[in-house]
Amino acid sequence: MKPSSSLLYIQRSSFILLLWSGMAVAQLTDASLTDQNGNVDAPGGLISRSLQDQIGPGRGDDTVFGASLFLIARDPARSIRRGRQLFQRKFSVAEGLGPRVNDFSEGDITQARALGAGLSDSCAACHGRPRGSAGFGGDVVTRPDSRDAPHLFGLGIIEQLADEMTGQLRLLRTDVIAAAQQNQSSVTVDLTAKGVDFGRLTAEPDGSVDTSEVSGVDPDLRVRPFFHQGGTMSIREFVIGAFNDEMGLQAWDPVLCAATDPNNAQVMVSPSGFVFDPAEDSIERPKVCDAMTDGDGDLITNEIDPALVDHLEFYLLNYFKPGTYRSSGFTRFGKRLMRQIGCTSCHVEELVIESDRRVADVETVFDRQRGIFNDLFATASTQFEVVDDGQPFPLLVAEGNAFVVKNFFSDLKRHDLGPNFHERDFDGSRVTMFVTEPLWGVGSTAPYGHDGRSINLDAVIRRHGGEAAASSRAYRRLPRSGQLAITDFLQTLVLFPPDDTASNLNPGNPGSGDPQNPDNHGSINLGALFQTDDGAE
Repeated sequence: MKPSSSLLYIQRSSFILLLWSGMAVAQLTDASLTDQNGNVDAPGGLISRSLQDQIGPGRGDDTVFGASLFLIARDPARSIRRGRQLFQRKFSVAEGLGPRVNDFSEGDITQARALGAGLSDSCAACHGRPRGSAGFGGDVVTRPDSRDAPHLFGLGIIEQLADEMTGQLRLLRTDVIAAAQQNQSSVTVDLTAKGVDFGRLTAEPDGSVDTSEVSGVDPDLRVRPFFHQGGTMSIREFVIGAFNDEMGLQAWDPVLCAATDPNNAQVMVSPSGFVFDPAEDSIERPKVCDAMTDGDGDLITNEIDPALVDHLEFYLLNYFKPGTYRSSGFTRFGKRLMRQIGCTSCHVEELVIESDRRVADVETVFDRQRGIFNDLFATASTQFEVVDDGQPFPLLVAEGNAFVVKNFFSDLKRHDLGPNFHERDFDGSRVTMFVTEPLWGVGSTAPYGHDGRSINLDAVIRRHGGEAAASSRAYRRLPRSGQLAITDFLQTLVLFPPDDTASNLNPGNPGSGDPQNPDNHGSINLGALFQTDDGAE
């Protein structure tokens, strides 16, 4: 049975309601949640589905109703809802939580860095601020000076920008090798991706390349945007690694396991559209690659089903980007000063995604009238096409349009910021190169630096040296009013609690009833307003 045109319209118009309710659940009692099984029912404070219910029929394919591949392809809002609840879920020992490294969490930390990661029972334990978000807040001692957990707002945008930059750099490499072979002489090319300079590459007639002048990226030209030093290229690897290192939960993943098979590695594409090519990249292999292996000796297997990884990856691909708070002539002056003193040579203000894989976007801005609780108002919009492929439910496919990423402020390139940013490691070595931190959200995330050692924005700007020394000196030479203009502008780049931010989906009801009731100040929880056909997530 094919869907009627009216059904297609309903799916498009109601998708955005489900999307937002999937990213925000009102009245969170903690940064992370347990499910209702074995707990007193507390509406809005617990997850309705058990872990097994969220797994459903597993991965399946896009024709198996309820499978993760089906939901991502045909009911993406529900996949996002499940990803959000998995992110907030408190896992239990019975589900495989811990030990994070081995039976006793003992060993040589120079060989097993995860020994310093701590043990969390939820993604939200490290990424739970602002309340109910995929934000910041955690700290791990994987280095002697510790590492702060960054916020995850806009994570899918960052992954896409880095992946497209990688593609552009590698296309330049392919072209210069072809030119050298055709000319039978050395040929050098400037490596530029999305306007960012990554040095130069020289190709020889025999097909070899000299990468000695490549800068800010590894010789393989893969832009790795995750972790402060630029260690991971994809959300999927990030999720599986965090499950293992921070929570002692092993995910057996057919995508990464096939792409890293030592005997027959294959090109794999994740359900969220990331391409893993073992011929091009070094890919992180999961600790276990089947449902029967006990990777941490806790006598529990199949701890994280691949369907759960699919939902979390898709949720984070589509997660909100940060918002912007109140702007004024003074803050706009601060933004101009940032350009004048050279901050934006590395903290690049805008980049463009050429083909956006997300199915929705949310724009969150200062609005004193409509932003009832926190002076912020969010406008959500869909970015998908409805494709009738003859199945009972149509495909909802990302439009793949270009997208301008505003107020981003990063080049996703590694830089040396001088001794004040250099990081000690347990083996006595020092890490000197770090990826430019995107500044969106920076107004909400003190303290600053990869190690959280700078207490405010003024301090972290003054801390810059090395490649940023000239800009830092120029900042220190500004009159106090100029410095304040810059830091006041940066304070307008904010994160927000989804549960407490009014939107075009639920503008709220000011002055009515209990002011602590999120629905009265514009809560964006729509779980009680719109039930899916098989109940709440």
